[in-house]
Amino acid sequence: MDATHKFVCQDDLANPLASMAIQVSCILVISHFFHILLKTLGQPGPIAQILAGLVLGPSGLCNIKEVKNYFLPASAAQYYEMFGFFCRILFMFLFGLEVDIAYIRRNIRVVCTIACGGASIGAIFGLVSSFFLSSHFLEKPSGKAYYVLSMMLFVAYSATPVVNRLAAELKFATSDIGRLAVSSALVTELACLLVFNFMSLCTSGKMVGNAFLILVGLVLVLVAFRYLATWLNKRINNHKYLRNPEVFLILSVLIGTSMLIELANFNSIIACFLAGVAFPKEGKTARTLLHKLTYSVHNFVLPVYFGYIGFQFDGAYIGNLTNILIVLILVLLCISSKIGGVLAVCHYLKIPLSEGFFLAFVLNLKGHADLLFIGSAGKQLFEWTPVAYNLLVMTIVISTVISGPMVAILMNKDYQLFAHTRTTVSTELEKPENELRVLGCVYGTRHVNAILSVIATLKGPQTAPIMPYLAHLIELQRKRRTNASYHELEDNEMSDEDEYGGNDVVEIHRTVDTFTVDTSILINMIKAVSTLSGLYEDVCTVAEDLRTTIILLPFHKHQRIDGKMETGKEAVRTTNQKILRHAPSTVGIIVEKGLAGALGFSQLSRVDTVQHVATLFFGGPDDREAIAWSTRIANHTKINLTVIRFLPRESSNPRNMKVNSEKQGKDDIEVFMALSSLEMGNDIDNSFLNDFYNGYVASGKVGYVEKYTNSGAETVAALRDIGDLYTLFIVGRGGRGHSPLTTQMSDWEECPELGTVGDLLASSDFNVNGSILVVQQHRHTKKDLIDD
Repeated sequence: MDATHKFVCQDDLANPLASMAIQVSCILVISHFFHILLKTLGQPGPIAQILAGLVLGPSGLCNIKEVKNYFLPASAAQYYEMFGFFCRILFMFLFGLEVDIAYIRRNIRVVCTIACGGASIGAIFGLVSSFFLSSHFLEKPSGKAYYVLSMMLFVAYSATPVVNRLAAELKFATSDIGRLAVSSALVTELACLLVFNFMSLCTSGKMVGNAFLILVGLVLVLVAFRYLATWLNKRINNHKYLRNPEVFLILSVLIGTSMLIELANFNSIIACFLAGVAFPKEGKTARTLLHKLTYSVHNFVLPVYFGYIGFQFDGAYIGNLTNILIVLILVLLCISSKIGGVLAVCHYLKIPLSEGFFLAFVLNLKGHADLLFIGSAGKQLFEWTPVAYNLLVMTIVISTVISGPMVAILMNKDYQLFAHTRTTVSTELEKPENELRVLGCVYGTRHVNAILSVIATLKGPQTAPIMPYLAHLIELQRKRRTNASYHELEDNEMSDEDEYGGNDVVEIHRTVDTFTVDTSILINMIKAVSTLSGLYEDVCTVAEDLRTTIILLPFHKHQRIDGKMETGKEAVRTTNQKILRHAPSTVGIIVEKGLAGALGFSQLSRVDTVQHVATLFFGGPDDREAIAWSTRIANHTKINLTVIRFLPRESSNPRNMKVNSEKQGKDDIEVFMALSSLEMGNDIDNSFLNDFYNGYVASGKVGYVEKYTNSGAETVAALRDIGDLYTLFIVGRGGRGHSPLTTQMSDWEECPELGTVGDLLASSDFNVNGSILVVQQHRHTKKDLIDD
């Protein structure tokens, strides 16, 4: 808390700042060297950065007198504290922007139970240890209650920035257990900080008035941020990002508010986090802040911050056996409390033992606000002995250095725990409340509306969670397209986008922003720049890292104004084919077709009329996956969906039924169905459709029709009859074997990546007035790839 005071009151400016700059540079260089060595052993970056601080600190190079005099001048510690203060502001605000509050809200019981389990046992261990260590740690008897509470917080605490960075390094942030660990660490940290601020509040009656003023001021700042972001989003439409002065204005307000909170002797970490959480996530304001802060925080601020933790480790204080035993006891208490508490609640929640050990070591990571508990903020409440601070810093460093590698070892030992398992929608059919992760890919502005419309329909019920990503796939250019100077460009060519993608990037983001405002679905933007021959690798890698269930691709052809399909880049088609072959999840290809000048499925968010959608079922895993997609699509308020099953003509006599139903407050609609005896076709298909019928058709949500054909020619005729009735056709790519319903249809096949039926519907010679969505279920083995 003294960082703000010391920032204002320093006179000796040149030497401490110069030494700090050299020190920061050395930490970055040495940490990069350690990271290269430890990466081969599977160890995360934060451990390398802490080790870099150890090498540079009093236990390493600062043992040399000349180095110590330059790196550790008398006033250097105050500048390092100031630097840490600004670091905390930036990465807590960034973490607030990135945190998935919706996940915490959905799993609040499990998250809070795990957080309380680890923290409560840690608090008990801290309480007991505080009495035994008071003679070593407490300088004066006054303030003993604050000392006991500080020790309880110290043992119970979990450092969210360390956990968050470790999750990103080891790529478990998107897994179920990883998200649970990050969320539990966040709840633990916020609870500890609230208790610590309450301790500050109890020091005097004046603090209560200060706290009230801070709360009122913080609310006003959060409201001002919302209006400021809305206003900035509407300025200068031909820019993807805000200008630097506008970013400086936002960060200045944030830093100024944090300094006022610190001047009032409260901690500003929670305020910075809340500012990030409350900040509007849609539009170019949040996009600019994420773009500007992510690189600088992850590649500069956090490495230096972690390095500074190791830099404070002073091995000179463990020269006697008593201090060594104290540090070992505290480390064992921290680790054992987390393991005991987390395993107990995991047993209660019926979470596997392996996941419990993983959660325990993740929650044992330290090195953020616990430095404040024992640092200058804690000294305002009571007085530590000279050796106490250094021993507690050693405990933080050793606990983190032990827990980080243990997390990596547990991940390598039980890799299936973090494997990408939700690769198909059909396996999640019984759990519609599960989050659906979708990766949409676009090559340009032409493809954006169709992909976004599919994402909107896949959201399913209003309560069903969805995490959509949109990847802009950009071809790597060897040189600029023009040598003209900026002032020589036309107005429509001007853009603040100097990277690859050109003005398409601005238009894509503008469309996404409009979509977010209309549908309240937040799209996470990704950019992949590579040669066209290597783009498929980027898409598959991103899908694997994000653990997406669905990959959406645009078709390489587009419809001309005369209705004919025109071929685009052949490399786009090749990329789609490679993604279909190597995709780690289900893939959908959207083909845009429709009547010229009419608003169809691609403009779903802009039309008020109900869109009629048909799912064609011939049998096989891909068609079952298409049905699974339809269960979510049918819940959209603007979609009227009908499943059309094609069967051989030799079937039992159908019986016609008419069901009256009400769909989400609409007027009663009539759903006509023809139900056969379900004795034909594959047993798996029949069982799957039977469950689908009982859950969706019987309730009137979906219409069901059976058509009978004996050959491919009759199937084509039946498809022609319904070609102008629907604005979207959903069909599986293949996996039907040698079905008599599609015989000879592949003789005129142009695009095998769409399958036999999809290629027919997308053909220029076939009169279909709706778009086509072709679905391929994830192939788990190479044998599954041999489908058609």
